[in-house]
Amino acid sequence: MTRWRLTIEYNGAPYSGFQRQPDAVTVQGVIEDAIENFCQQRLTVTVAGRTDAGVHAKGQIAHLDLDYKTADGRPRAIDGHGLAKAINAHMIDEAVSIIHCEEVDEDFHARFTAKNKLYTYKIINRPHDLTIEKNFAWWFKRKLNVEAMCEASKHLIGTHDFSTFRAAECQANSPIRTVDKFDIESRDILNGQEILCHVEGRSFLHHQVRNMVGSLTLVGEGKWSGDDFKRSLEAADRKEGGPNAPPDGLYLVRVDYK
Repeated sequence: MTRWRLTIEYNGAPYSGFQRQPDAVTVQGVIEDAIENFCQQRLTVTVAGRTDAGVHAKGQIAHLDLDYKTADGRPRAIDGHGLAKAINAHMIDEAVSIIHCEEVDEDFHARFTAKNKLYTYKIINRPHDLTIEKNFAWWFKRKLNVEAMCEASKHLIGTHDFSTFRAAECQANSPIRTVDKFDIESRDILNGQEILCHVEGRSFLHHQVRNMVGSLTLVGEGKWSGDDFKRSLEAADRKEGGPNAPPDGLYLVRVDYK
């Protein structure tokens, strides 16, 4: 039995999230189906963090345990490149790709040994609708003050009760989480701006990143002050938070293990 670490890229728009579901097409289901078609084994892919429907990934991490043998039980040799190629061959019509695969020790666990995750949320702030980036960014029509959003986001750094930004259906045992970095960058585009919110931490609550970004847009619009944002966080009450940003703009960019 060999444990393999997979780095996965996917466009989340066609899928009902990462986690396998009985009556929906999911990223996990697509990968596990491809593995079964490749080696006739029904394996479970364990992921670093489950993403919601419509959320994308550039560097999702998962692991699987594979006993790769011939039909008569003899071991068969395969390397990471060959395994990724074999799985991808059975996902040719899917918006999912294994972009790296390597053998790891059996104590590696995609979820429990992860030390840090980087998420990026993309906003296209302009008056006209999206075409090329439709389903890949949040189209926000009203002008946003990025400087005010940056200042307010400083309140998120550190360890807090993030109940204000927690989905009602969140199954985490505790709302306490630590945000290590929250950086916002912007660049001018024709008739608007592209805004990228980079958020780092070991783990996040369900919808936490999207709810934090949605609340920051209230500051960017001038509907909230920075103090209003701080009070929202301290209220530890979802009803005191801002809107849930759509999944289209969210990307799991990187998972760190050291």
